[in-house]
Amino acid sequence: MDPLSEKAIRNSFVNCTKGEASRLRLPLGFGELAWEDLDFLGWVDPGALLRSHVVMPGPGGPRGITLRVSSAARKSAVKSSMCQICLTGHSSSGVNLFVAPLAGPSGRQGNTVGIYVCADLACSLYMRGKRQPKLRFSQYEESLTLEERIARAMDNLTKFADKVAGIA
Repeated sequence: MDPLSEKAIRNSFVNCTKGEASRLRLPLGFGELAWEDLDFLGWVDPGALLRSHVVMPGPGGPRGITLRVSSAARKSAVKSSMCQICLTGHSSSGVNLFVAPLAGPSGRQGNTVGIYVCADLACSLYMRGKRQPKLRFSQYEESLTLEERIARAMDNLTKFADKVAGIA
């Protein structure tokens, strides 16, 4: 992913107001992000731990989505869950249900769409083996190359973002 400025990130959000976008906090260590390892930027808002944000590259420029973490927390080391973006297997506490308000009038009426994603939104690092899921003793072996896994993850994320934006 190409590095983004703070202004570009704040202007990219499709499902929140400009005021909300101006108040969100950028990821801790924003100035030192390893952009070359990121396919999209995802982070938990340091000022509001139940809020998260994703900014992804797109043909018309970056597209941002604000999310909230579902209150149904699961903390089991025995059960496992899978991220619907990168398909990384985690203990169930390593995957959260993130809910995004829909863009436009539908979202202002309270309509949302949800997706199960790595709790730390670090899909890019899991796919590259730079971060390992906690409490998982074995990894799933895939026959896809890294480029194919990245393409699949970005397709999954784009489909979700299209639902949020009302395109799909």
